[in-house]
Amino acid sequence: MPNGEHTGMLWNYGCGSNAMAKHELYGCPCCSGTFGGLFAVNNTVRDLKEQAASGNGWSCNWGIDWASLGRRDFLKTGAAAASLAALMPKEGQAQTALAETTTIFTNANVLTVDDEFSEAQAVAIRGNRILAVGTDGEVRAVAGEDATVIDLEGKTVLPGFIDAHTHVVSGSVVDAIMEYVGMARYTTVEEVLEHIAMRVAETPNGEWLVFRNFDPAVQEGADALTFGDLDPISTEHPIFVLNASGHLAYANSKAFEVSGVTNDVQDPPGGEFVRDADGNLTGTIKNNVAFLSIVENYPAMMEVNPVDGLIRLLDKWAEYGLTTVSELSLGALAQSPADAQVMAAAAQSGRMKARIRAYPFYTLGTEAWDEAGVMQGDGNALARVAGYKLVADGSNQGFTGLQREPYLNSADRGLAYMEPEELTAVALDRAQKGWHLAIHGNGDAAIDNILDTCQALRDAGIDMSRVRPRIEHCSILHDEQIARMKDLGVSASFLIGHVHYWGIAMRDEVFGEEKAQLLDRCRSVEKAGVGFTLHSDFMVTDPDPLHMIEMAVTRATWKEPDYVLAPQETISVESAIRAMTCEAAWQLFSDHEVGSLEPGKLADIVILEQDPRDVRQDEIKNIKILETWMDGRKVFSA
Repeated sequence: MPNGEHTGMLWNYGCGSNAMAKHELYGCPCCSGTFGGLFAVNNTVRDLKEQAASGNGWSCNWGIDWASLGRRDFLKTGAAAASLAALMPKEGQAQTALAETTTIFTNANVLTVDDEFSEAQAVAIRGNRILAVGTDGEVRAVAGEDATVIDLEGKTVLPGFIDAHTHVVSGSVVDAIMEYVGMARYTTVEEVLEHIAMRVAETPNGEWLVFRNFDPAVQEGADALTFGDLDPISTEHPIFVLNASGHLAYANSKAFEVSGVTNDVQDPPGGEFVRDADGNLTGTIKNNVAFLSIVENYPAMMEVNPVDGLIRLLDKWAEYGLTTVSELSLGALAQSPADAQVMAAAAQSGRMKARIRAYPFYTLGTEAWDEAGVMQGDGNALARVAGYKLVADGSNQGFTGLQREPYLNSADRGLAYMEPEELTAVALDRAQKGWHLAIHGNGDAAIDNILDTCQALRDAGIDMSRVRPRIEHCSILHDEQIARMKDLGVSASFLIGHVHYWGIAMRDEVFGEEKAQLLDRCRSVEKAGVGFTLHSDFMVTDPDPLHMIEMAVTRATWKEPDYVLAPQETISVESAIRAMTCEAAWQLFSDHEVGSLEPGKLADIVILEQDPRDVRQDEIKNIKILETWMDGRKVFSA
């Protein structure tokens, strides 16, 4: 394939119809960029795509003084600058320079998360940088008499939390217009339906009600929502519910009616309007090519501004103590490099409360990104292109993760989203051009393919320390694979929610007891000297760092709280904190600027009511976050 272009094919390794049906039910939107196709009707997204196609849509200048960074000015045209300015929210069109004020946080329990996990009494910041860390006396002496002093009365200070794997650009738009009814909120289908009924009661007739993250894989009850479930709630409100997979949706008869979709509708290629035995529509819809004909009539789909959506989501995440997040499928929203404009506009607005490290997505092909001028390292400390994203397989709970052996009670081994030869070719092309690599791999056979690719990179003379390849999710790991990761300089990023939310399903339905023990092997990789992080994969799970820390420390399962999946893989609280701070910074090539509290680094801190090491392990998630500071500014206060 020229330049490693992705064909869009899913390479089938013994995958029968049963596995494909499960893929449609439980598949992973992050591996396929599913959500992005929903927004083809959005006015701003269409404008972005048109601008990008004309060569005027991407500017990676972002108002940055590139000369100070040793880079040329990439601002291509005046039209590009004008289009970017037009996208920016009217409030604050430029990042406000922070005055060089000095603030001391004293009488604190400061966990620096440096190499020694040092503890201190105080930390001082000047402007947007950490000035000093140490005893109260040491810090006051450096900060000077004019510093503002904040007495924390023994509260705990940590570096700002970092989520190394989210889908914040496309996910923020979905979050802005679809109400969450997923597993973190409701445990049963009945509870979801009760919530929808409550929302109907408070909403005028004719207005849409749209929900997301319904997941019958873990929420007890019916496997699908039909007219029989939704019409008794309302036939006066169009109702639309998006499955957590992004591959399935459900609607009531009113939503079909206002969309002009009747019983004689033809299935589009790649999609299906599910019918009963008599040939009548049921209300269940498969794949976005089909359900877009319903939800595109929801006015908010056309009207939502993705820049505002991104800013507002990061505003909400400041409550979690998050100060840096990743974007692991840049391009999925607009299905073009125009996604970079959304990130750039948000960065220039002066309203972003967390940093973004973005990874262009493989499905567009390397040429699309190269032609748009998107390069490794573009951006600044607030928003930066951090690497390139590849995908080796699907999801284990979707039965599309590529396995060495068939799934439990099945002859299917899952899917390779990229043929091994293609995976290696694209990885080599990117690595030779200086790109860092993040490669999605869930099944053990997919991880074999990724490690073979990394071996090929090293054999080709690539400096692996420069590429810092990591395996996203890295779900099923064998001992010999961990040894290969250590040898090749490959790190892991674990979606720890796989253990907590899907652990019982992994044990009973996906793998069986023995293989389920190989899920998210945090302790084993740590003992082997392999770096690792914890992540949310938002919108798959919520980006709550304290909850993720608790999941890794306890490995307790959601459906059976007393059952611990693979207790030998539990880790210490300190190790889990590292995974959400300094290790995440390292994976995102930001360890020089964030991830620990050390003089000279950016002033990103979170203040907790309690030390996570001093509470019951199953209470870590309940620790109150008192304040979040990003870039020397307080961006959240409880």
